Amino acid sequence: MAKNVKDLLAEANSAVPKLSPTEAAEKMRSGDVLIVDVRDPTEVQQTGKIKGAVNVSRGMLEFRADPESRYHNPAFQKDKTVLLHCASGGRSALAGKTLQDMGYTAVFNIGGFKELVDAGIDTEPA
Repeated sequence: MAKNVKDLLAEANSAVPKLSPTEAAEKMRSGDVLIVDVRDPTEVQQTGKIKGAVNVSRGMLEFRADPESRYHNPAFQKDKTVLLHCASGGRSALAGKTLQDMGYTAVFNIGGFKELVDAGIDTEPA
């Protein structure tokens, strides 16, 4: 039976641990993490991004995360903790599940950009 977006989100949310903004900030302070903003570049241009985050739109994630891809971003290392966020948490959950499927093991959904900013997490211009 074919899956719909509700099914895919439920599957992703059950597989990818969700961190609160406080827990996300603790992970960020601990060091060796990759913060990935999976929003589209136009969204990031309008709001800025979490300080130190790499913006990789959801549609390019697999290409940037795969070391065998000519579009690989070397910031993606399978031994790093990966913290993903988007505007509200849906795309980051799906992205987290994709990274898990690709062999990344320490993958967390840290939710939506506004929620993170409201919790006091530092931002920077895009």
